[in-house]
Amino acid sequence: MGFHAEEFASMVFSEKVMAERLPPEINEALHAARCCGRRLLRAEADVIADAMKDWALEKGATHFTHWFQPMTGITAEKHDSFLSPTEGGGAIMEFSGKALIQSEPDASSFPSGGLRATFEARGYTAWDPTSDAFVKDNVLCIPTAFCSYGGEAIDKKTPLLRSMDALNNQALRILRLFGDRETTAVRAMVGAEQEYFLVDREMFRRRRDLVYTGRTLMGCRPPKGQELDDHYFGAIKPRVAAFMAELDEELWKLGVPAKTEHNEVAPAQHELACVYSIVNIAADHNQLVMERMKRVADRMGMVCLLHEKPFAGVNGSGKHNNWSMATDRGENLLNPGDTPSENAQFLLFLTAVVQAVDEYQDLLRISAASAGNDRRLGGDEAPPVILSVYLGDELTGILDAIENETTYQPGEAVQFKVGVDVLPSFPKDTTDRNRTSPFAFTGNKFEFRMVGSSASISEANIMLNTAVADVLGRYADALEAAEHFDETLHELVRGAIRDHRRIIFNGNGYDAKWTEEARRRGLLDLRTTPECLPRMLDWKNVQLFMRNGVFSETELRARYEIILDHYAKEIKIEAITMLDMIRKDVLPAVSRFTGELIAAAREKSSLEPPVPSMYERELASRLSGLISEAWEGAQRLEGSVERSAGLPTEEFALCCWKEMLPEMDALRRCADAMEAITDKTRWPYPSYGEILFSVY
Repeated sequence: MGFHAEEFASMVFSEKVMAERLPPEINEALHAARCCGRRLLRAEADVIADAMKDWALEKGATHFTHWFQPMTGITAEKHDSFLSPTEGGGAIMEFSGKALIQSEPDASSFPSGGLRATFEARGYTAWDPTSDAFVKDNVLCIPTAFCSYGGEAIDKKTPLLRSMDALNNQALRILRLFGDRETTAVRAMVGAEQEYFLVDREMFRRRRDLVYTGRTLMGCRPPKGQELDDHYFGAIKPRVAAFMAELDEELWKLGVPAKTEHNEVAPAQHELACVYSIVNIAADHNQLVMERMKRVADRMGMVCLLHEKPFAGVNGSGKHNNWSMATDRGENLLNPGDTPSENAQFLLFLTAVVQAVDEYQDLLRISAASAGNDRRLGGDEAPPVILSVYLGDELTGILDAIENETTYQPGEAVQFKVGVDVLPSFPKDTTDRNRTSPFAFTGNKFEFRMVGSSASISEANIMLNTAVADVLGRYADALEAAEHFDETLHELVRGAIRDHRRIIFNGNGYDAKWTEEARRRGLLDLRTTPECLPRMLDWKNVQLFMRNGVFSETELRARYEIILDHYAKEIKIEAITMLDMIRKDVLPAVSRFTGELIAAAREKSSLEPPVPSMYERELASRLSGLISEAWEGAQRLEGSVERSAGLPTEEFALCCWKEMLPEMDALRRCADAMEAITDKTRWPYPSYGEILFSVY
């Protein structure tokens, strides 16, 4: 028994299946649509739909759905049966090209940032032929883009596809300038690493904060957490190993290349990494990873937590977005290469990324912005909120030599002039990994470490693809107009290094001195979502997206509204949940315990001779003070919640950030102090220790 390699992607309508089931001319037309954007004819779509239906029925499917990714951050589905009634009371299984290509889900209840009113219900999903259809839970899932009746993007896939086009177009211009006539496409490639927690389902159900918000709103640190580092890469517990095995098998059948899995630093924390895929497929795969994690965990009596900071005092969870560019011929454009022309090409692409990160620090920070991730970023467990690029000492030394036109001496002296002299041998990993860097070069790719564990990776890659495409476009303009290519190339690279050196930092990002230095360099220190998000609408950013055909100004403003509104609503839900827990559970429980202490003290004092009751009296006094403090804190928090009602989105978010969050933090400190001295049997919730060590 066990999984066999031939089962991989067995539930996917893959290129192999297409070649077997489609007529050659139809398969060729579909390949052209997938690779070159050719529009399929209705007759061609009908043939594809019929073959897809027959295959799906063989896999047990009874329904089909356009599987899309609205701005909720998760996926959405509307199931339709293949069944069609016929005369005489019979039925046939039917699926048309029209149903394959387009559907009309209700768009009024999805976040739209004002693009859709409640009475304007119509929205459209459109098939993305570049991402394979698959069968999941007896449903044929067709990956699609989602747009409003007016054609505006109100999903995460549409702008991602647009950003891929922008990057492809500009990267191809650069390759042509280097004499490459064979490459027909350049694709952003991504491998996503997903961190998550597993906790026992019964423990989870006893914590209303986990149920409603995905994180604990109160809780004392356990005596043992991650101090001994004994969980990291440790032996995987049997229950977790069984979960991982079942998850792998489900993902492999869906064509998701789940590869690496291990225990992470915090108790109950783990990680799953996938092999690189084209970025839109990687985004689809990561959505499937998160969905399947939750489904498999539930079947096994556990709950998968994807919140960025489910437990205070232990490491939070992120999602490392490993990004590179590759040609359709398999060449990694961030691989240094072995020849002068390859070296020059590599340096141009490398400096384009460095420049893009520097110029659009705010957009990359925005791409990782959320209420949950704000609690993770900036701690000694996650990258700082200040963007910087780690290149390692050797590559930084090479760039220094180019900028200053001096000699770099790794072993022998080499005078640098880009495109003329040979770059020294540059092995894949010449320096240590820097886990404190938000954006680190790791040999032939960049690792963007700020993305939150619950987030779609689409947002980060939209920003990254678009920013790099824009810089490459400017480089291509200059080189295409150059009279002397080598000289212009040299000055482009040298100028980019000189102008954007401030973003390069190879040191400890957790050191407080770096924060001071970063500010002196003029780097942005955007600590919270309300601080960074307004920069999305800065004119330079609006122009960037419009210039590259990724967002219109209207779409961008809608996105700003959606993200800010989600941030505020998430915090308000947390505040109301906390009030509910404090008033209905914590205060009654602690008050009863305090009463028991007072009664015990009175009973001891009434004895002959009286028995000392210092413990009961002092503990009752401390708890009484904390009860009063908690009650007053709850009153203040309730006032903030009430004041937020009906506020415009921006004022609502500011109220949540400036008022609710500080009041919730103060109320938490009070609750945690009560938990620390309340009889365990009287405390109404499972403790951190019980939750974090609940899975064996």
